[in-house]
Amino acid sequence: MGQIFSDFSKINFSTPEARAKVFAALQYFASGKGRIDAERKKAAALQALTGPGDFPTQTIDIFKTFQALPSYDTGYEEIFDIRDYTGTKKSGYKIESIEDGLTFAKVTGGGKAKVFKMAGTEAEVSFDLYGGGLNWLRTWIDDEEYWGLENNAVSFINKAAEDKAGIFYALVEALGAGYNIAWTAADPSTLANTDATYTANRDAQTLNAAAQAILLAVKDKGYGVTYQNIEFIVSAPIQLVGRLNKALGLMLQGFGGSPSQVAYKFRILPTTMYSTTTVYYVILPKHNLTGGNRMNLTIFNKFDEESYSDIAVGWQRYGGAIGDSDQLRRCAVS
Repeated sequence: MGQIFSDFSKINFSTPEARAKVFAALQYFASGKGRIDAERKKAAALQALTGPGDFPTQTIDIFKTFQALPSYDTGYEEIFDIRDYTGTKKSGYKIESIEDGLTFAKVTGGGKAKVFKMAGTEAEVSFDLYGGGLNWLRTWIDDEEYWGLENNAVSFINKAAEDKAGIFYALVEALGAGYNIAWTAADPSTLANTDATYTANRDAQTLNAAAQAILLAVKDKGYGVTYQNIEFIVSAPIQLVGRLNKALGLMLQGFGGSPSQVAYKFRILPTTMYSTTTVYYVILPKHNLTGGNRMNLTIFNKFDEESYSDIAVGWQRYGGAIGDSDQLRRCAVS
């Protein structure tokens, strides 16, 4: 039993209908619906994977249960307000009142997405198309090497999701130097650098300084956030998580129940996606940090006689932007 296919013995490439079942299972996995419970997956699979005229409903018995959970980073979805445009005919969406923003667009010729600055009262965020493919050699089917077939497919889907996440994290990393917060002095200032709490104390003061800077910068922008109702996200490379947890747990006094050194609410979202591991980001999430999905990962396939393989190509279409850089601060750790 695998992640995509509940029963490898039912994999069959001998007819177009049989191949359709295999790629329908692959599409179902790619859609993310494999995260729901197994019983609901069984019921949903029949509806989600049998479009009119696709293939006979009675042949769909290959995917009885799905065990897959995403192994890719989806933390950016808690930072950006990701909107669903899949049922629309839009080529993009507009954001207004841009203070100092960033967006991305796919480089022509299949290159990586490029992040660029934007400013003004209004801007259009376009939905760009991203694609990739995989080959399933028929020798894998002939020799019943189904684990190789499935692992290849899982890697393909995860890579598509990873590339998408990487673009959104690249927006965060492209934040201008004007939004940097220096490693803030300890409080009290007399705290010796040999003290066991010295580093955590300075990190706590840095977190406080970043949150305060964000709140003051956005106070007149209509976001409706206050000291009492906001939880800041700390988007941090995994190398800094232990250190930041110490800062968040630091008390003003050395006994349980004493007030925290940290004056605001923070939640750490670790990631491996940042290229630099010596800074982290304090973020007021959502609001003018936006994204849009125009087409979820959709898989097309055909048999290629010349290579004796089944070719699957996945396409997805999306866009995103930081409309207000005041919602973020980049924090130093030294």
